[in-house]
Amino acid sequence: MSLRLCPLPCVHVLYHIQGSVIVNGELAPEGSMQFMVSVQNKNGHVCGGFLISEDFVVTAAHCDSGLKHVILGGHNWKNSNVKKIEISNQCKHKNYSDVVNGYDIMLLKLANKAPMGRNIKTIPLAEKNMKLSVNQECSVAGWGKMVSTGGLVDDLRVVNVSIINHNDCKKSWGGLPPNVICAGGKYTDKGFCQGDSGGPLVWNGKAVGIVSFNNGKNCKYPDVPNVYTDIRKHVDWINNITKNKMCPM
Repeated sequence: MSLRLCPLPCVHVLYHIQGSVIVNGELAPEGSMQFMVSVQNKNGHVCGGFLISEDFVVTAAHCDSGLKHVILGGHNWKNSNVKKIEISNQCKHKNYSDVVNGYDIMLLKLANKAPMGRNIKTIPLAEKNMKLSVNQECSVAGWGKMVSTGGLVDDLRVVNVSIINHNDCKKSWGGLPPNVICAGGKYTDKGFCQGDSGGPLVWNGKAVGIVSFNNGKNCKYPDVPNVYTDIRKHVDWINNITKNKMCPM
């Protein structure tokens, strides 16, 4: 694990980008969440991600760890019927430097178009003016450990989490990076844990956030909320890339 010391007051962020963890969740129902993607390097699963067009996947910028390909089309990414597609380009937000400074978002350009169908679908993005209310229930999914000391699992798991008041979240952390959403973690025993990164926070069938960071020292009963990149603040940036098929200069 890596301990990152935040330039914001009193914020100490401990997170790990390998694998993914869903705490107190359940197996995702078959036929659901066909937009989920396993983002991988030569050693296997690194982070989650989600398909937004035939040739673009969204994930977290801090997942940039020698990425090679993505796996689509199955809740168990080790199944023989899943689709493996190489990554041709990575578009990391130019303002990203560390999760504690925000802008933890990256688009992956696929070398070939994903074969859309029953097992592979895109997820729409939240609109810029979409409103999220405190205690509104969303979902987050990923592959990996169910407790911080366990081993990885192969099947996609999902858990429901509720939106947390931004000011309460900011107070808990002692400060927050710009353009984030807080949901799950503190006030509950559900959420993500060490490295459930890049996956979507979903409300009403749309991706509203991207798993960014939490307090990795205390995952099952965390003392701070889970933090997500707010997709609503990056819609124009995403649309520009997907339209022009290239990273912005």
